[in-house]
Formats: sequence, structure tokens, C-alpha cells
Amino acid sequence: MTTEQIWNEYRSSLKAFLHSKVANPADVDDLLQDVLLKTHLAMNSLNKPSSIKAWLFQIAHHTVIDYYRKNGLAKQIESQPLWYESEQRNVKIELAKCIKPFIQALPEKSAHLLDEVELEGKSQKQLAQELEISYSTLKSQVQKARTELHSVFHACCEYELDKNGNLIEYHPKADFDAKNISASKCGKQAC
Repeated sequence: MTTEQIWNEYRSSLKAFLHSKVANPADVDDLLQDVLLKTHLAMNSLNKPSSIKAWLFQIAHHTVIDYYRKNGLAKQIESQPLWYESEQRNVKIELAKCIKPFIQALPEKSAHLLDEVELEGKSQKQLAQELEISYSTLKSQVQKARTELHSVFHACCEYELDKNGNLIEYHPKADFDAKNISASKCGKQAC
């Protein structure tokens, strides 16, 4: 795709974006010309033609930031989130935030093992040495504790997996209650 083709397709969208960030129409026209020049000069740095729209708007965003920096107003624009930088919802991260109350609902020994290994990041070998038990015994106990935790999670929520077995969604079960972990602490309300 040539610069001319790109510009014909995205010029009006870029101008609208710039108008949303800069009030003065004359400044918008100047910034639009800057974006055109930067696009032309940086065409070789475009790795994937499929990401051209995000690439262009990133150039426009940085051009606006430079404009505000020159005028001493950089903080106003830098704090605004951009649609092309927004992260996808990560269900695993949401549920990871819920793990502490679930671990605390397990029997004391299981809770201690998972707290040390999963939350504190201690290696199983190191923990086995500290507890003065064999490594294989500790591995077994940690696996049992993980199974118990898995059961608590499944008692709390229903899970949806994609075709590859990756977690894509979860829904709290309304009737869940185990050792002071209510449905409101499970899932989207707590995480």
C-alpha cells in the first residue's frame, strides 16, 4: 500500500481524531500535515500491513503529544487511554486476584502449602527442605492442595473454555458458600 492510498483511506478519520484532541482548526490542519509527513517517512517501519490503522493513529497520538509538549500542556493528553492501547480482558488475571480467599478456605495444611508455592513463589524443593520432608512427598501434597483448590473454584463458578481449552469466561454460581466465601467474593463482583 502506498502513502497516497493510505492517506485517501484514513485522512478523514485521522482529522476527526485530531479534532477530538485539539480545538484550533488551523492547528489540526498543521498536525494532519505532520502526520502525513511522518507516515511517509516511516512507511518502511510498518511491519504488518494489517495493523496500519493502529499504526497511523499511534503516529497521530504522538504528534498530538508533541504538540502539547511544545505548548506546555503535555499532561492533558498523555493521561487519556487510547483505543488501540486498550488491553483485552484477561479472565485468568481476574480470577488470580480471587485466589487468596479460596486458599484460605482450604484445610490449614493445604492453605499453607499453596500460599508458599503459588502466592509467595517459593520453589517446592526449597519448601520441602524447610519442612524437612522429601521433595516427592511435598510435590504430592501440593498437587492434592491444588486439586482441593480446583474443587472450590468449580463449586464457585461455571467456566467456559475455547476450543483449545483456554479459559475465556466465568460466571459465579449464586448458591455458592464455603467457609465465608460467598458468591459475591467469587467472580466478577470481587475481582
